[in-house]
Amino acid sequence: MADTSIVTVDLSPFFNGDESGMKDAKEVITRACSDYGFFQVVNHGVPPSLMAQALDLSKTFFESPNEEKLKASPGEGAPLPAGYSKQPDHSADNNEYLLMFPPASSFNVYPNNPPELKEVFEETFSHLRKTGLLVESILNDCLGLPPNFLKEFNHDRSWDFMVALRYFPTNDVRLNGLSAHEDGNCVTFVFQDDVGGLEVLKDGVWIPAIPTVGSLVVNVGDVIQVLSNNKFKSATHRVIRQEVKSRHSFAYFHNLEGEKWVEPLPKFTEEIGEAAKYRGFVYKDYQAMRMRNKTHPPSDPKDIIHITHYAIST
Repeated sequence: MADTSIVTVDLSPFFNGDESGMKDAKEVITRACSDYGFFQVVNHGVPPSLMAQALDLSKTFFESPNEEKLKASPGEGAPLPAGYSKQPDHSADNNEYLLMFPPASSFNVYPNNPPELKEVFEETFSHLRKTGLLVESILNDCLGLPPNFLKEFNHDRSWDFMVALRYFPTNDVRLNGLSAHEDGNCVTFVFQDDVGGLEVLKDGVWIPAIPTVGSLVVNVGDVIQVLSNNKFKSATHRVIRQEVKSRHSFAYFHNLEGEKWVEPLPKFTEEIGEAAKYRGFVYKDYQAMRMRNKTHPPSDPKDIIHITHYAIST
């Protein structure tokens, strides 16, 4: 029977220099990433009070009139629809969101109300970026890569983005807040309100990520799965909409520069006599196909592009 919980890792040893604590944490994270690509972290460097404030401000924004929210609609030329967007009511994945790029980006479109939203969101983004770098470093060690390998491979932070999400309530069990999927990036961080709804597929069973004040849910994405030649798993997850209340959450995507070439690393292939499980690809090409899944959904779900598009048949 599958374990019905998601492991929680205390990251405080990485701040206070506790070598034994760091070793134990890496062992737990390695197991979680090898099995299903999901874990939670606490004492991660993002102030819980800031996370709570960001959630409160996002709720205030999403509860404002539509004409007010539409003032923060996406600007022209953004690589993703930065600012406020809402998925159509007929969409199975029904939600609305406010997306932002790094604070210095010219693509960001902020609402005027609440007035403190911009400052709090930018501070939240900056803290999550630091946590992303820390977790990337930990994963680097868990994979046994040379020191700073992932940091040097993935040094461009301009492709990272953060999104505040609101999932509408529903009494139709067929309508998920977000259908089962894997993330196409490197690592994703999520914090959510007490409504919950985030679930991860573990040993064939959907396990809820129970909301815990101050915790961040971490999931490995497709890039890490490919680089590690399936040593670490890209987590399959979904969001279940609730019947009574809207769900509010934030997701931060620790991404990869679009021109990067992605393929299994020699450490996990030729150096150990293993065949590569994926052919190489340019990251932005994969992201373009994933975006098309959303803007022009295929009539047959089997035609949706996943990382298996690059899988090498054995």
